Formats: sequence, C-alpha cells, structure tokens
Amino acid sequence: MIDKDEPHDDPPSEGAAPAADSAAPESPAPATPSPEQRVAALEAEKAEIKDRMLRIAAEFDNFKKRTRKDMAEHEVKVRETVLREFLEIADNLERAIASWKLGGGEDVKSVQDGVELVLRLFKSKLERYSVTAIEAKGQPFDPRVHDAISQAPSAEATPGTVLHELQKGYRVGERLLRPAIVVVASAPPAPPAEPGRPDQGEAQAARPPARGVDIDVNGDDEQPGKGDKPS
Repeated sequence: MIDKDEPHDDPPSEGAAPAADSAAPESPAPATPSPEQRVAALEAEKAEIKDRMLRIAAEFDNFKKRTRKDMAEHEVKVRETVLREFLEIADNLERAIASWKLGGGEDVKSVQDGVELVLRLFKSKLERYSVTAIEAKGQPFDPRVHDAISQAPSAEATPGTVLHELQKGYRVGERLLRPAIVVVASAPPAPPAEPGRPDQGEAQAARPPARGVDIDVNGDDEQPGKGDKPS
C-alpha cells in the first residue's frame, strides 16, 4: 500500500536547464610572474634600449662627420671660385705692365687706360659678390661705418661731416666688411681781433648800463643827495 503523503521525485522535463555539472568551464586566471621573471624581462628591455641608443649615437656621429666634410668641400669650392675670378684681374695687370715695357715706358696714357679698365673689371666682380663701397666724403660721420683718425677745421664743410676719405670702406650685403678711414670736419677757429679795436665782448663790458641818466639843467656839476633838500 503506497503512502500518499510520502514525497517522490518527478522526472526532469525535456526543456529544463542542464545540471550544474554540465556548465561551461571557467578560464584559469593568468599566473603572476615571479620576481625572477620580472627581472629577466627588465634586463632584456634594458639591453634593447641600450642597443638602440648606441645605434642612434653612431648614426649621429656619422652625420656630423659627413656634414663637416661637406662644409669643408663647399668652402674649398667657394674659395676656388673667388680666386679664379681675381686671377683674371691679375692677368690683365700683367698684360698692362708687359705692354708698358714693350713701349719703352713712354706710352703712359695707354697704361693709364688699361689700369682704369682693370679697376672697372675689379669693381664689377666685387658687385657680383654683393660687395659695395660705402659713401663717405660729404656724409655725416657715422661711427658704425666710418673710422675717424683725426679732425680738421674747414670753412666749406659742415662740422661733423666727412672731410677726407683716406681709405674706402665696403659692405657685403648688409654686413660691414671694412669701415672707411676718414677725417672729420670741425668748425674753423674764430678770426683774431684787430689791434686797437676791442672785440665784441669787451665793447659790451665797457658800454654803460642802459638806465636813466641824471641831467644837470642848471649847469651844476654836483647833484643833490638823495636825502638833501634843494635850497
């Protein structure tokens, strides 16, 4: 005989969830590296960084050497170009001297014309390299481009202007290549006073002060005092 109050297990339904034992397995947690492994990793990173820095230093040193070599070669080329330009001037001067010797030293005019031609050629080559002369004579003295060695009195030039130019000055572009050596004008000295004639300062000192003068109407030389009464 079956007891109705006794519990009994029902069979699982077909759509029920699987049991806990059939659940998906969880991924294991990553293992924490040991101190020895961390030290080894840091040592490897340090070696890699050191190797990289050494390569960068070597490349920079090679770059400096190449740059220094290129600059030296460029400087030599520029110097050769400038000297080649001025060799032409030397050739023309030698031709002028040879022509003067062949003429017995008598044809001075042709030598002068040849030297002037060489001078014009020289100035044109200077201008090709942006070398220009500094205007000095008659200009106000400028200590930035003029080098004054003395002063000279002049009645024609304005004081403070350049009276004589002893050596030309030059610029390269906007930079000063050589200052001009000049003599600066100063005011002329005052002319000496004529003998027997007082100068303007003495005449003004000897002149009586401009104020009222007492006139003796009666012809008496003596004037009454300030506190005396007339008789």
